[in-house]
Amino acid sequence: MKLQHSYAEALPDMVRAATGEEQPDPQLLILNEPLAAELGLDVDFLKSADGLKFLLGQSGEGHAMAYSGHQFGQLSPVLGDGRAILLGEIAGQDLHAKGTGKTPFSRPGSDGRGALGPMLREYLMSEAMQALGVPTTRGLAVISTGRKIQRDRVVPGAVMVRTAASHIRVGTMQYAAMTDQIKDVADFAIARHYPGEDYQGLFRKVMHAQAATVAKWQRLGFIHGVMNTDNTTLSGETIDYGPCAFMEQFDVNTYFSSIDTQGRYRYGNQPSILGWNLARLAETLLPLFDEDPNHAIDIANSTMAEFTDIMNGALETEDVQEVTGDITEENHKRDPNSPVTIPRNIPVDRALKQATDGDLSYYFELLEAVKKPSEHHPVLSLPGDLEGFITFCGT
Repeated sequence: MKLQHSYAEALPDMVRAATGEEQPDPQLLILNEPLAAELGLDVDFLKSADGLKFLLGQSGEGHAMAYSGHQFGQLSPVLGDGRAILLGEIAGQDLHAKGTGKTPFSRPGSDGRGALGPMLREYLMSEAMQALGVPTTRGLAVISTGRKIQRDRVVPGAVMVRTAASHIRVGTMQYAAMTDQIKDVADFAIARHYPGEDYQGLFRKVMHAQAATVAKWQRLGFIHGVMNTDNTTLSGETIDYGPCAFMEQFDVNTYFSSIDTQGRYRYGNQPSILGWNLARLAETLLPLFDEDPNHAIDIANSTMAEFTDIMNGALETEDVQEVTGDITEENHKRDPNSPVTIPRNIPVDRALKQATDGDLSYYFELLEAVKKPSEHHPVLSLPGDLEGFITFCGT
């Protein structure tokens, strides 16, 4: 399978060579055949032993991507793919494998591996978001590795392969700015996502793309849970479904993530957090806005000042105030844009626990249901008791 490697070739100092570790007994659990065909990938090859090695990052051509990130408001200068590999690009999409083992960016104590539950969660959630019309990374495959790994208990290991318009994040730009590569990375991002724009235009396009996506989150009651700058893409796609969940009854203070101890990323804060993240992006672009630092700051401030109107306009487009509330069939009858079905928290949690214990039948039932959000599915029809419900990132 021949892939392009334009990101690594254009920006060699933004990546590190990385190869997936050998796996004791890899088994293909899920293959998104329609997506594979859309990308021009050979489905039969992907199902073969060589295809699995390719998906597991064992071709010797993969790279771990460098990035920084403000995590819950605190800057980590060097993060990067500590358990993932950019396999390459095809049909204008990145192929990216998570849980493949240690990379040059792995943190001390990390095994670089993925647990089955979180990999299945990301696949299901990304398919649900795709069906709900939200810009998102997509799940291409989930592979069990045959390896047992230690988390809160011993669980099966797995790798999830996803696609994305790119994996360039605000955190990528932060790393580039700190390592004197911002012009090269910004030029690549413009060519990849917003051809013909200047640097101010790039910033404005990202504002619009991200505002449109977060407005859709707000309409659906989707709570990302970890809106760090390294999880804010320049393409506007939703990325990283670790501790995410859907709000089932309207409350602006709702959050579920176990690592969001102060509720920084609660439902009602998501638009303002996006603005905060975009301000960090503007900081990286200051040298490109103008050679005069004072004029550059004026450009950043004047462009950033557009954010409130852009965000409010996106929320109005999604008619958030009209459709946010209990996600029920009755609500769907009142603004038909609201779904009948969302991935409810209790059923999803149950499916992932059963899958971890070796039974994926309920998971596959849910997976088919979330692909058809306008239809009534008994398996996802009623909210559960979410008192004290917590989600975990799975790393």
